[in-house]
Amino acid sequence: MSTVIEQPVQARLVASAPRMETVPATLRYDCADPFAVRMEFPGQATLEGSDVSWAFGRELLAAGIDKPAGAGDVRVRPYGYGHTVMEFHAIEGVAVVHVPTHDLRLFLQRAHSAVPSGREHLHLDLDRDLTELLRDAR
Repeated sequence: MSTVIEQPVQARLVASAPRMETVPATLRYDCADPFAVRMEFPGQATLEGSDVSWAFGRELLAAGIDKPAGAGDVRVRPYGYGHTVMEFHAIEGVAVVHVPTHDLRLFLQRAHSAVPSGREHLHLDLDRDLTELLRDAR
């Protein structure tokens, strides 16, 4: 059984309107997928009205707290005192949220306690992944 770490956060959605709406989000780390974290948004926070989950590198999140990181669909950078900006790029547009940096650091501390950096490979089930890959190739 895999260890899963979840942490609720309050994300402030940046919109074209001057007011920023606070939306609940959940950070999720699963030791069975040790290189990735997920940020999940409930339907009320999305244009489609359905839950959305973004997966991205744990190290991208860790790097982006201190300096701009990412060049793809997810970008992370520090913002002012005590906040981190996360950008989620999709065909439909870009979602920009501000998250308290303290919450991100706490989440990363818990994730690194479960699986230290450089030890992620020890949590991969390569036999299972290879079996799934070969099963799909038939």
